[in-house]
Amino acid sequence: MGAQRSSFDKLQRDRAKKARAAAKREQRQERGTGQGEALTAIDLTDRTELSAPELLRLIEAIHQRFEDGDMDFEEFEEKKSELLARLPVE
Repeated sequence: MGAQRSSFDKLQRDRAKKARAAAKREQRQERGTGQGEALTAIDLTDRTELSAPELLRLIEAIHQRFEDGDMDFEEFEEKKSELLARLPVE
């Protein structure tokens, strides 16, 4: 069995990648507060007509909330399936 090899350059790249991901996550959280509020403003059980772009924006918002850790996987899947069911198919 061989030992796992890791170079200093690879370690530096991994650290830089994690730092960029953390900075990007912070930026999304700062500007993403409006998206979460928009999602809570629209009741998902309400059957009002929404256009396809509006529904896709809502799906994107719940996906972002899931990635940020604001909701668990089951809740994410439930809300996503509700929204996809409302998506008009032409």
